[in-house]
Amino acid sequence: MSRFFAGGDSSSESSSSDEEDLYSDPEAQKVDEESEEDSDEEEEVEESTSDEEDGKGGVSKFLKQNQESSEESEDEDRVTVVKSAKDKRLEELEGVVKLIDNARRINDWSTISTEFDKLNRQIVKMVAQEKVPKIYVKTIAELEDFMNDTIATQKVSTKKLNATNARGLNAMKQKIKRNNRDYITEIEKYRLDKEDYMMSEEEEEVQPVEKVKKPKAVYTDGVDAADDSGVWGIVGHDGKALQYTPESILKNLRSIVESRGKKNTDRAEQIRIMERLLAVATTPYQNIRVLLTLISTRFDLTTSSSTNYMSQEQWKSAEHEFGTLLGILEDNRNLVVVENAEEWEDVEKPPQPAAGELLKIPGSIVSIAERLDDELTRSLQHVDPHTAEYIERLSDEQALYNNILRALLYVENLQTIEQLDTPQDAANRMVMRRLEHVYFKPSQVVSILEETAWKAVPAELDSKITPRNGPQDIATLVQVLSTYLFKNSVDIIRARAYLCQVYYFALHDQYYRARDMLLMSHLQETIANFNISTQILFNRTLVQVGLCAFRASLVYEAQNTLQEICGSGRQKELLAQGVQLQRYSLVTPEQEKLERQRQLPFHMHINLDLLECVYLTCSMLLEVPLLAQTGSSPEIKKRVISKTYRRLLEFHERQIFTGPPENTRDHVMQASRALAAGEWKKAADLICSIKVWELMANSEQIKKMLSEQIQEEGLRTYLFTYAPFYDTLSVNTLASMFDLTERKVAAVVSKMISHEELAAALDQVNSAIIFRKGVELSRLQSLALTLSDKASGLIESNERVLEQRTQGTANAFERQGGQGGRGGRGGRGGRGGQRGDRGGSRTRGGQQFGGGALGGAIKV
Repeated sequence: MSRFFAGGDSSSESSSSDEEDLYSDPEAQKVDEESEEDSDEEEEVEESTSDEEDGKGGVSKFLKQNQESSEESEDEDRVTVVKSAKDKRLEELEGVVKLIDNARRINDWSTISTEFDKLNRQIVKMVAQEKVPKIYVKTIAELEDFMNDTIATQKVSTKKLNATNARGLNAMKQKIKRNNRDYITEIEKYRLDKEDYMMSEEEEEVQPVEKVKKPKAVYTDGVDAADDSGVWGIVGHDGKALQYTPESILKNLRSIVESRGKKNTDRAEQIRIMERLLAVATTPYQNIRVLLTLISTRFDLTTSSSTNYMSQEQWKSAEHEFGTLLGILEDNRNLVVVENAEEWEDVEKPPQPAAGELLKIPGSIVSIAERLDDELTRSLQHVDPHTAEYIERLSDEQALYNNILRALLYVENLQTIEQLDTPQDAANRMVMRRLEHVYFKPSQVVSILEETAWKAVPAELDSKITPRNGPQDIATLVQVLSTYLFKNSVDIIRARAYLCQVYYFALHDQYYRARDMLLMSHLQETIANFNISTQILFNRTLVQVGLCAFRASLVYEAQNTLQEICGSGRQKELLAQGVQLQRYSLVTPEQEKLERQRQLPFHMHINLDLLECVYLTCSMLLEVPLLAQTGSSPEIKKRVISKTYRRLLEFHERQIFTGPPENTRDHVMQASRALAAGEWKKAADLICSIKVWELMANSEQIKKMLSEQIQEEGLRTYLFTYAPFYDTLSVNTLASMFDLTERKVAAVVSKMISHEELAAALDQVNSAIIFRKGVELSRLQSLALTLSDKASGLIESNERVLEQRTQGTANAFERQGGQGGRGGRGGRGGRGGQRGDRGGSRTRGGQQFGGGALGGAIKV
């Protein structure tokens, strides 16, 4: 009901209601419903009026309502201006331009930089639907001129900008340079005639152009867009057909490069676009630019994926494209890819080098090769090594090695060009990658790898470092690569090359050569200063040298070399072959993630069971005779060769029931007990029955060597144990007991006598051993000697603690004033003290030593 009828008296209510029903329509009802809230508020206002207004008659109410209705009619007659989306965006653009102009007046480059970013975000929306506004062209042209003037002024002015404005100015230098090259044509038109350029915009605005509405694109699965000529194309997000031509390659590449690293970037779509660009590329320059960007974008897929490594499909595509890139560079010597080249800025016109001129293209062949190698390693880390997938993935190493060799040849060729000034570091990195694929493999495998790689290289290419027709010996190849890095590299690469060469010599049973090189390098003193990957390589080399010493029957050298790695109980972690999580370890998830990333692929692992078996066997051959020697001679100071072996042996001896051996440790522990008891044949059978020896190349030779070592150590153990009970002992008897020749027994006994391990003499005439009897100590005397040794050790440790606390101060407990007396019950102190020294304080119970600060330090 309208206010006019509501303002009347009760007599007109019925007629008004009839008229209201007569003229009511759905739109009026809708308007009434929308105005219910406003009428409620007005009713509250009317209730708050005075009693005089309430007492007025129907005429005054009619006049009042009539006045209100006239106001409403005026509001309805008022025209509401509706702006289009284009006008709104233009107003927003003008507002930002005004802020930039204000900031220019006060030289506020920080605000200019912020508003310039906002301006570019707005212009992206406008350019997608219509052409670039001329006010935008005017703004960026004036900004560039203003920036150049400001830079010129700052060079000669003594008053410099503050830190904030200086940062804003530096940021704007890069932004304007990168932004204005896309509008260089419009900017030149504006600078030729500014007034005509801006007037043409006003004339265009006066004449409205009627736009023809285009039908919306309908997307159907499996159907592409086709134009009137029947040529099928690709439809973009805005429904427009995307056309890829050789002329648009550089422009599309620039847009892709600028979108790298931004959020919500569809890298898979970018890869598909670049694959189409590669198909339409016509010149070698275009192919090289597209391939460099395409390979880098494939690598970017790894950063966004949850698997954290490249899929096999993407890796093979990148590897194939890298090979294609190297082929194009090998065929076009006037095009070179170097890291310090400047990017070509003109996307409309490709560069046209003159005859004989080199065209530098920004990029890095070495970085791509290294990234391919790292991605293959990361992929092998995540694949189960006990499946066929691992073998299939490992077969890609040959293709990778081929590309590494071709990249090395390309870098060597760049070094021959004087005007490029190629750094030596690029060749060092490629040689190091090649060496790292060779050093840990047997020579037969490396021979096949090298032969296949050289077949894939074009016949006209050759290397100065390792010529194609050079010596085919793999040891010579490793020597040449390592020597090249020794001469031309420093620090980490040189150390890694040295370790790789030592590893190769140790792997091929050249123990003395590997040992001498490792000792002369002094790397064991400085290895803690290198990165973790180099420390892991050092540990692997150390272990390989120990295994080489074991294969050469050098038990003491093998145990001494393996002691540092195997004695720690952290073989997996030190060799990067697994992560050992301790129960109470404080390893954060980030540290654990880094630790897993450093793990080596399975085909590079050193067998930990074999390593443990070698270490425990060597420890047994050294510890059992030592235990027998210290047991029979208590005066000999006890020493421990391997704490790990001693701990395992004590644990085994505490067991009540010992079953048949089940693993490597059980075999070695039971063999140790048999050897200590003189049962050398049983010990040899237990050691030789360990199946892990089959993993070595010459397993039968190793078992034979171990049997001979057990015979000799059994003889030494027997002599240490039973020497006090013999006066003489026949050499022939010992030879028959331990199945040795008399000459071998005589040699072992002579060695023990020369090392003063055995108090005896060898009678070569009668072929007998004559034992010298010393003063035999009783059990009580032996215990007394042991007690005196422990007491002397305790005194020495106390003296060291005292010297540390007193910081080497002499006479710390002597009183000043000569000899001190005993003191008395509250007396005057000792009689031997000086009477003249009365300055000291007297304490209850006699004069006592306080010591001052020194005494406080001692009492702590």
